[in-house]
Amino acid sequence: MKKITVVGIGPGDYELMTKRALDALSQADVIVGYEVYVELVKSRFPEKKVLSTPMTREIERCRMAFEEAGKGQKVAMVCSGDAGVYGMSGLILQLQEEYPQVEVETVAGVTAALSGAALLGAPLIHDFAVISLSDRLTPWETIETRIALAAAADFVIVLYNPSSKKRHDYLEKACDLVLEHRPPETVCGLAENIGRDGEHSRVLTLGELRGTQVNMFTTVFIGSSQTRAVGGKMVTPRGYEL
Repeated sequence: MKKITVVGIGPGDYELMTKRALDALSQADVIVGYEVYVELVKSRFPEKKVLSTPMTREIERCRMAFEEAGKGQKVAMVCSGDAGVYGMSGLILQLQEEYPQVEVETVAGVTAALSGAALLGAPLIHDFAVISLSDRLTPWETIETRIALAAAADFVIVLYNPSSKKRHDYLEKACDLVLEHRPPETVCGLAENIGRDGEHSRVLTLGELRGTQVNMFTTVFIGSSQTRAVGGKMVTPRGYEL
């Protein structure tokens, strides 16, 4: 069977992968992925053929997976978190039209919004929005609009890709947009290196968050008007009467 399984490997820790993800990796002949994500799994599967490409070469990576599958190899395309949340499942399905003989299956994983929320407490108990601050594929003006509207609608906001060397002030800009709708005392949270060495979480205010340095391995949580700090944790009540 000519098949690619697009696998969400969660935050990276072996114990945080789903059984279906582990089964897909175990059954694969070839593991393909972004070089950072491949490093998270290849030590567990040393017998597998491993292929990787660096950042910005996603199309090449996906075509590589299709070419291997076309040879009759069982291919696992690995993605951090969930393959359908800023992952490769969309691009793989778009390219499948060029490789109709190859079957595609997607295996869900635990995305950073969920694994980070578990570290921080319970920030996502009510409605929330997930927004990436990376403007490599989305214009910054569009990202600004989404942040402003999510803030105006009083969603808890989860920010992916909050900073990089070229985007060192993007989190500050995002906080300024939210501050137009929420006070600086708004409860926020950071989750860094989730499921990996150096895992760390912190609850802080929106005012403090604005001046905090983060990186691409940080997931940012901005609370709604209802979010509270409870026992050092971040909690968004759903409305139950206690």
